[in-house]
Amino acid sequence: MVSAVPRLVVAAPSSGSGKTTVATGLMAAFAARGLAVSPHKVGPDYIDPGYHALATGRPGRNLDAYLCGPELVAPLFLHGARGCDLAVVEGVMGLYDGAAGEGELASTAHVAKLLRAPVVLVVDASSQSRSVAALVHGFASWDPGVRIGGVILNKVGSDRHEELLREALDASGVPVLGALRRAEQVDVPSRHLGLVPVAERRSAAVEAVASMAGQVVRGCDLDALEALARSAGPLPGDPAPWTPESPAPDRPSRPAEERGPVVAVAGGEAFTFSYAEHTELLAAAGAEVVVFDPLRDERLPDGTAGLVIGGGFPEVYAAELSANEPLRAAVADLALFGAPVAAECAGLLYLCRELDGQPMCGVLDAGARMTGRLTLGYRDAVAVGDSVLAAAGTRMRGHEFHRTVVEPGAGAAPAWGVRAPARRVEGFVQQGVHASYLHTHWASEPGVARRFVERCRTS
Repeated sequence: MVSAVPRLVVAAPSSGSGKTTVATGLMAAFAARGLAVSPHKVGPDYIDPGYHALATGRPGRNLDAYLCGPELVAPLFLHGARGCDLAVVEGVMGLYDGAAGEGELASTAHVAKLLRAPVVLVVDASSQSRSVAALVHGFASWDPGVRIGGVILNKVGSDRHEELLREALDASGVPVLGALRRAEQVDVPSRHLGLVPVAERRSAAVEAVASMAGQVVRGCDLDALEALARSAGPLPGDPAPWTPESPAPDRPSRPAEERGPVVAVAGGEAFTFSYAEHTELLAAAGAEVVVFDPLRDERLPDGTAGLVIGGGFPEVYAAELSANEPLRAAVADLALFGAPVAAECAGLLYLCRELDGQPMCGVLDAGARMTGRLTLGYRDAVAVGDSVLAAAGTRMRGHEFHRTVVEPGAGAAPAWGVRAPARRVEGFVQQGVHASYLHTHWASEPGVARRFVERCRTS
């Protein structure tokens, strides 16, 4: 039965405890055993799933109860885990940290309960010994609905240190399933928005994942961890897997031989933020999805009828993006002629007149620049007017994550009215362009992809 797929959640008391090292290392170690491993990440993060994909050879997928709603967490999990022997879910922040002011919503604990999955708690033990038992006891007893099935001790200083930690945890009832030494930290560089994405350091990232796997193999009881994953029972309610081929009564039937419109999707080092379900939804809606690289390709894919530019780091590659004048002109022409263009965050910056003084596509009469201020958080939004993505009044939840500012922050026709945490309008809708800072997950509103593809057919 698909809902009985073995699974475990890797969580921690706080960020920086070593979740990514342990989760990615576990994925790679289990894959090396010949298991088909399904990788998942709690929350909206785009970067960790890239490392998960390297470790498993499968798309890293997100499980976000805020963006998609709690009811879609299990179906999306099953969609990603289809045909797999085991699934590993990396948590976000601390185990019980969720959307601000929303209780447990979107926390790792919430997702673990929705999946009825055992939790492995990764504890930074570098500055404690006997106190570790009190910490683990507190996390294990805080919510009876969360089953902490084991602890992995990270940043252990010595054999004696490990012995003291294990002695302290003997009476806690939570088994120690691994201990990783302090000196064996993996070199995974970070910058202003977290880890450097895989696409920007492919060979080094492969080495980092191999190093993570080596740490886990040396320090963890893989047999016990696999047994823990297999102790997970059926998912609550025995849900069906999510599918991008959801019924769409408003979508006209078309001859099977009719070629779908070409939708160009930005990729490469500058545009690495994308949910796998978006391209799946576009393809299911009838599009021919073609990925291109704005850093290197001097023209859009042949026959491009629509353009999707997701998130990433254009601020890091502003000079290179600006230097590709033929592509900037092609994007501007496409938008001028009214073709559908959907741009999120990095895509918004790319469509501006300039970014940090470097000329961009000039589709939007706005300028963008880096700042020292981090804008981060979930957003509750409503479409202000009709666009290629949504009809006026459509509600969606989104996420902002950037250190840039666009001036002005909204056009004459804004993309969204943001209802929380403060009321404001943001983004731009003009002709076929929808550009905004908000990252959204289209699985929560499949009509977005269908509407976009239909506009590509008719524009």
